[in-house]
Amino acid sequence: MKPILQNLVEMTGHRDHLRLEVSVLTTLQAFSGMVQVRSLEVFMLDGEYYCRPRTWMDGRGQWLSAGTEAQSDPQRVRVADMPALHECLQAHASQAVAKLGKGRHALWLPVWMNDKVHTCLEVIQARPFSAQKIDTINSVFQVFQNYQSLLDYSERDALTGLFNRKTFDEQFARNALPGLSSSKPQSAESMISEEVSPTSEPVQNWLAVVDIDHFKQVNDRFGHLYGDEVLILVANILRSSFRSHDRIFRFGGEEFVVLLRNTTLSKAHKVFNRFREAVQEYHFPQVGNVTVSLGFVGTSRGSPVEILGQADQALYYAKEHGRNQVRFYEDLVASGELATKVANDDVELF
Repeated sequence: MKPILQNLVEMTGHRDHLRLEVSVLTTLQAFSGMVQVRSLEVFMLDGEYYCRPRTWMDGRGQWLSAGTEAQSDPQRVRVADMPALHECLQAHASQAVAKLGKGRHALWLPVWMNDKVHTCLEVIQARPFSAQKIDTINSVFQVFQNYQSLLDYSERDALTGLFNRKTFDEQFARNALPGLSSSKPQSAESMISEEVSPTSEPVQNWLAVVDIDHFKQVNDRFGHLYGDEVLILVANILRSSFRSHDRIFRFGGEEFVVLLRNTTLSKAHKVFNRFREAVQEYHFPQVGNVTVSLGFVGTSRGSPVEILGQADQALYYAKEHGRNQVRFYEDLVASGELATKVANDDVELF
């Protein structure tokens, strides 16, 4: 049991969800008789549960993570084709056991958070699971799940449930800057998805700063309770407007940041404007219509502070020139409408 206990100690030392996940998988892999241990990403598609491998070990003993968006992953499967797991998710149960083909046996452990499941650990071995082994595996899983909940709480904004500024500061360099992405299934340390462009247009990551227009007037006229409701609803529209592997943060007040990962400039324009239009068309209770302004920039050049400052400059331009619009930093510089300037650590949003 010593290696397993050592892995448990290491697991609770992580401050990152992916490393924590790799650590629990490593711990479970150390149990005797294991054929395969991996995490599955669970998601909804056309009203049905689907899952796909998210983190697994290759033949060389290296942990890999999926390199495509879940909905387009060719390895995705309908959970309905896995009856035991499907029944487990429908019943919101804590585990499922099934006999697979070729003499293999599976144990599935869904990770429930706020009555939703996005992750499921899959443990496969050659023999049926004994009650004692299931209890031991469940003990490890509970440590993982409890610690993951603590991590999630520390990373989230209390009002909207989005990632907070602290999480942005910790994740931005790893998830956005060049030199960190790889192709196809990738090392679990990088975790950046690839999108293949059918044209010659380059693919990269994009950082957008979003600000709710005239938000102070909302608070002054309707009160902070309705102002908070606007923030929550805008956060919900943000979630529905971007992909699962994009990252959305609340910076405080009415300010949000979006990291749109691995796509082209033309698609970035389209996605950001689609979000802006979704907010414009939404009827906010009591308040009525609300609009947002957005400035964005590519992340391939510059330090994190410079990139964030450039997106903020583009946002400021949008707010100074009519609001309710999307502005791209490099277009503004190229047209002479915006002069480049050195960013500083204190990014002030408008």
